[in-house]
Amino acid sequence: MTTPPRLQAAILDWAGTVVDHGSRAPMGAFVRAFTEFGVEISVADARAPMGMAKWEHIWAVGHRPAVAASWWARHGRDFAKADADAIFAVFEPMNVASVRDHADMIPGAVAAIDALKADGLRIGSTTGYTRAIMDVLEPLAAAAGYAPEITVCAGELPTGRPSPLMMWYAMARMGVWPAWSVVKVDDTIAGIGEGVSAGTWTVGLSLSGNMAGLSAEELAALPSAERTALRARAEAELLASGADLVIDSLASLPAAVREINARLARGERKLPVG
Repeated sequence: MTTPPRLQAAILDWAGTVVDHGSRAPMGAFVRAFTEFGVEISVADARAPMGMAKWEHIWAVGHRPAVAASWWARHGRDFAKADADAIFAVFEPMNVASVRDHADMIPGAVAAIDALKADGLRIGSTTGYTRAIMDVLEPLAAAAGYAPEITVCAGELPTGRPSPLMMWYAMARMGVWPAWSVVKVDDTIAGIGEGVSAGTWTVGLSLSGNMAGLSAEELAALPSAERTALRARAEAELLASGADLVIDSLASLPAAVREINARLARGERKLPVG
């Protein structure tokens, strides 16, 4: 009897997916870094490009209309690559410091990952964080019970999200193929795009990360109607970006994997786009 096709690996994002409920570590650092250069940015502007490599993220924030106008008013010129370089040099050590305070595992994440591994699924990761940031975060996560086979960081390949290169590199290093046997799990639009362009399945996270932007305590304190509305908005955005499934948090990933395995058994496949 032929064994039905099934997922071989899950490649997970980090902040807002496995650690740091609400993906809060980078936010304060982005806001403070721009403030160092005399420009105030909103949290909404800081969050919009979340998931991208951090230099590219800063570049994208600097070209958002409100930020670009503020930059011109303060500096009398357009936001330039040298400005992004300067802000990144200030931002990275800020993020390294803040990540220590936002390294808690998202509730249910370790148990879900352990259950998937026990069922034979391999675990890798990609991140918009740089290696300097991950050198701080990875040991903290390992002490809490999470250590993926590989972590591919922003800046380690010619282009980052939403290109497929980090995904393909992780898959090559893990020796996992074809792409339809892999699922990418992420809380950002750019991260979902990474999986779509790589040809993998994609699972978006609506409430644990960047889409909601709330700590676990803040989310729990929301009235039910507000939480439902927040979930619906996040789910719509993630599905529109190409997510195959959307769940609240990593705690529900085993059920999502079972659903994808059922689709694979029915003959569904994924193909890279772009």
